[in-house]
Amino acid sequence: MAITEVIMPKMGESIMEATVLNWLKQPGDYVEADEFILEVATDKIDTEVPSPVAGYLQKILVPVGSVATIGKAICVIDAVESGSTSTADTFSMDESISSLIDLSLAPTELSSEKSTNPWISPLIKQICQSENVSQRELNQLPGSGLDGRITKKDVLNYIAVRNSKRMISSGTLSQGAGMRLPGDEVIEMDRMRKMISERMLDSKRIAPHVTSFLESDVTNLVNWRAKVKQDFQDKYKEALTFTPLLFKATADALKDFPGMLISVEGNYIVQHAQINIGMAVALPNGNLIVPVIHEVDKMTLAELTQKVNDLSARARANKLKPADLEGGTFTISNIGGFGNLMGTPIIVQPQVGILAFGVIEKKPAVITNDNGEDIIAVRQKMFISHSYDHRVVDGSLGGGFVKRVSDYLEKFSLDTEI
Repeated sequence: MAITEVIMPKMGESIMEATVLNWLKQPGDYVEADEFILEVATDKIDTEVPSPVAGYLQKILVPVGSVATIGKAICVIDAVESGSTSTADTFSMDESISSLIDLSLAPTELSSEKSTNPWISPLIKQICQSENVSQRELNQLPGSGLDGRITKKDVLNYIAVRNSKRMISSGTLSQGAGMRLPGDEVIEMDRMRKMISERMLDSKRIAPHVTSFLESDVTNLVNWRAKVKQDFQDKYKEALTFTPLLFKATADALKDFPGMLISVEGNYIVQHAQINIGMAVALPNGNLIVPVIHEVDKMTLAELTQKVNDLSARARANKLKPADLEGGTFTISNIGGFGNLMGTPIIVQPQVGILAFGVIEKKPAVITNDNGEDIIAVRQKMFISHSYDHRVVDGSLGGGFVKRVSDYLEKFSLDTEI
């Protein structure tokens, strides 16, 4: 056997650290090579980390809730040499191995008063001490975790309710902003919601946002899709939605307006060569994630449709990989799926623009017929919103770009082959 320090692997471009969500193995457990040993969360995705070797987990170096640095050790494994030991062997934890186990993971007492719950984590202990939660209060608190263990959420909810009751009894609770009222439920933001909040605030702080709006006549596009969608499904075994068609128009416009395909690094502007478009996907829990389709301009409509459907499905099933979220150079959001007319989307940093496509609706419109006469007809209309970074994108570029996207959609040929 050989003592092996497991290093936190690279998780993707620009990711330097990850938060440990859960250890799937505990000290003393046997681990197969490439078997997942822990779950981590980066600022882009939740994922699992495999063991590079087979052996017995000796020591956890980064406990749950702590930050693991890319390239640094996260645990110690007594690696089993090929043919020397199998999972059927009996593992005896001798004194030297026992000394390596991280004792901070063991149950701790909050005070001299005896705890009725044997699993009180150091984090919960710290919260209770800072909020003056007694051991007696903790003993009466029902745990929602595994085997009735008390979780961080349990403690924070208890503290919030307790403090609200104290404010009510003291007469200090009022109908003010940020105040809690009787019957209110306190819910801590999950990790992804906190990350989204921070990124949205950062984007608004970094980039002065300007939004241009345009109403596009997409009648030809709607009629063509209605005509071919069943044939497309039969031929490619994929549902043809409007999203890949919006991707195609955006990619074509980005080729015409490379000034939108940039990012800002300090006092420098980076001109990107690849058209990598991210799409905002709403998750079942209400959160948002932006998987990226790389080199959209080089894909056929069938390839683009398959990729859009695949990424959307895997995003909602929490099965995206770090590579699925990397390298975006522009972003679109199809808010029409929620019945929204238009919106003012926030830029995904360090990109400089984002498009929002609204719902497609039938509207009366004045058009010119083949005889040059103005007539009123029912047309399929859609609002397009373009938010852009006014540090480097002026109105002529931002407005011209969204107009070009609209032009490609409006001039969509009814003779386009699938």
